Amino acid sequence: MTTTTSHIPEHVPESEGPDAGVAAPRPARLIHTESTTEIPVHLLFREEPSDPPAEVKPRPAVVAHRPPPERPETEDRDTRDIGVRARASAPRVDPEIVERPARVLPGIAGVLAGVCGAAGCAVTAWWAGVLPPFAAAAFGPSAGAGGLGPAQWAAFAGAGALGLFGFGGLARGRTGRAWVLELFGRYRGTVRGTGLLWVNPLLLRRRVDVRLRHWRGEPFPAADRGGVALRVSLLVVWRVRDTARATLGVEDHEGYLRACVEAALLRVPVAAPGAGRGAVQATQDALTRLVATDAGPVGVEVCAVRPLRVEYAPEVAAAMHRRRIAALDARHRASVVGSVVDSVEDTVTRLTMRGLLDLDDDERQVLVKDLTVAFCAGRGEAGV
Repeated sequence: MTTTTSHIPEHVPESEGPDAGVAAPRPARLIHTESTTEIPVHLLFREEPSDPPAEVKPRPAVVAHRPPPERPETEDRDTRDIGVRARASAPRVDPEIVERPARVLPGIAGVLAGVCGAAGCAVTAWWAGVLPPFAAAAFGPSAGAGGLGPAQWAAFAGAGALGLFGFGGLARGRTGRAWVLELFGRYRGTVRGTGLLWVNPLLLRRRVDVRLRHWRGEPFPAADRGGVALRVSLLVVWRVRDTARATLGVEDHEGYLRACVEAALLRVPVAAPGAGRGAVQATQDALTRLVATDAGPVGVEVCAVRPLRVEYAPEVAAAMHRRRIAALDARHRASVVGSVVDSVEDTVTRLTMRGLLDLDDDERQVLVKDLTVAFCAGRGEAGV
């Protein structure tokens, strides 16, 4: 930045010159830059002339705008959200394996087809003359000469196939159950309907339970924030959301869910036994997010992962029990000492304020000591 200054003449003392007795008025000299206001020169030299300088209206300063410095973006892995980390490490499955509805017919269509096939077989037998005697008497004499020829065999085959397809494809759909259909290893859709349905009998059916389910797992190994070994029993509430992925995307979705729960316990610090409700809720939310993120790609929806029972591991249970007892005892002692001190102070203050005692410092200290010992002994005998 360039600073432009006006020419400042040499200072002339007042005792010299023709008009030495009269102080000449000094013109207002200014210093002006791009980033400062106009400043009178006499303010710089701290000189106050007899006549005030001409008033100069300062112009507003022009200061270039400087952008704020860029702050480096730092990520703390310890404080990063658990859900974000879980989504980054979530498994991926084949995107083509997605549940879609299968093509099925109402059950009445299969019944009609089966009845037509059975009727066709009966008519063909009557035509060939191979009906039993009681049936032949009911239907009357046969139209054919007797015996099964190529035409009769073809009619038998067609009617029998129609009957088999009609009755063989009947299925009963139940609420909370679904079928995953495959044809020669290829996924053909999912049936979630209820009632009597007709499904192509050539398709392979895999029954899947889509109801809301839960299981109480055996004690899993875990650790608290301090690294102390724990054993945790969990209640997992879940259901199958995508039957195709749960059946074809993984070999055993129930076993996979158990493995996800066990892995989540190794990544989430569990609230220690006796922790508050907030710590337990935080543990439940973190476990639910992790397990839901891991199990979501295979079509399993996890509603909640709740710790039911948290206890210390057998190898550290005795030591942690002694530690908790010591902490409770120290807290109890601190509360007792505080209450005793408050009682002694209140007693001495009341005795002094009422004029019952007139004590100096030494006597006051002795009284406080005696009262403290008496109160502590009384609480100890009372078992407080």
